[in-house]
Amino acid sequence: MREIFAGLPWWVKWIAVPVIALVVFGGLIASVVGFVIGLLFKLLVFVALVGGLIYVVRKFTSSSSSRDDW
Repeated sequence: MREIFAGLPWWVKWIAVPVIALVVFGGLIASVVGFVIGLLFKLLVFVALVGGLIYVVRKFTSSSSSRDDW
């Protein structure tokens, strides 16, 4: 790989090649990042809902154990 870039200017290695890679693989990178962000959001919603459910169940079971009419 070094032999290929040996005679080329610095801007080809550090500017042109990354720009070409972003143009070619930009859609793939964006879809992967979008998928990961969506998965993290769904995981956060899941954790919040399970935490809320546990809170509500413990709240009602503790109040029902102190009251016999529940």
